[in-house]
Amino acid sequence: MNIGSFDLNLLRVLDALLDTCSTTEASTRVGLSQPAVSAALSRLRHALNDPLFVRQGRHLVPTEFAASLQTPLREILDRTEALLSAPASFDPAQSGARLTLSGSDFYAEMLMPALADHLSRRAPRMRVQLVDQVPDSYVRSLEHQNIDMAILPRTDVPGWIETRFLHRSAFVVVARSGHPRLAAAGLKEGALLPLDMFCAMQHVLFSPEGRLEGLGDKALARMGRQRHVAITLPVFSGVLNAVAQSDLIALVPHQLAEHAAPRLGLSLYREPVGVGPVDLVLAWHRRKSHSGPHQWLRDQIAMLTETLNRPPSFGR
Repeated sequence: MNIGSFDLNLLRVLDALLDTCSTTEASTRVGLSQPAVSAALSRLRHALNDPLFVRQGRHLVPTEFAASLQTPLREILDRTEALLSAPASFDPAQSGARLTLSGSDFYAEMLMPALADHLSRRAPRMRVQLVDQVPDSYVRSLEHQNIDMAILPRTDVPGWIETRFLHRSAFVVVARSGHPRLAAAGLKEGALLPLDMFCAMQHVLFSPEGRLEGLGDKALARMGRQRHVAITLPVFSGVLNAVAQSDLIALVPHQLAEHAAPRLGLSLYREPVGVGPVDLVLAWHRRKSHSGPHQWLRDQIAMLTETLNRPPSFGR
């Protein structure tokens, strides 16, 4: 192929097609009409001497050759964007950047309201989207450009992912205020829930994947004990509401529990299984590290989550 006669704008179209597998969605992504994207795809096929995509139902499926281009192509485009918009020249007040953040609904409650207010004053044209976190696929989403950054528990990550510590969360037991079993046992809020009672009571488990075991169950297994998980829910808000309207209990991050307790009528207790605190980090692909909008938003998220880096109220 003669690179001198190749229209480099076609690479943006190819990137959008690889990401969306749809000419309609790709046209929205690159700001062209759907027929223009289809025409660009025809030119790409001719220039690269490969079909690039085959239709399967309503979606386009990339050929093996096209799929092999996705990651290196995205890296080239990101480097070009970073080169042309150095962080030092980035002006949030003028930026129309659109960034996608992956995280649990903990952050819908504990970060996004403050971030919305912050953006309205500092970067009114910027768009930030919080999407549900799928723990088993966060690496894939960061690799293939679906997600710009993700908030997740600290864990081993590939070398191409960078992380930044945000805050630490401990876990507490939540129950509805006036829970008959806890009241009968004479337990005051902030008291240690006895292990036998913890295991005997029914639990709600936060699990986006619908698993019946979590951190609490792993800690119990090390002690040779187990609990009864009655239901699982994919969002913390559902867990808290289920607890507030039943005799079930749950283990949840202490910041969210303290925030929601007055509104939902919840009481908080120390957990007896030693789950231990979890460090939460912001993770992103290294190719984004020097992007002006990306770097600016990372700094704002780190600043706004500083208030979350505190121990439980009854541990202070």
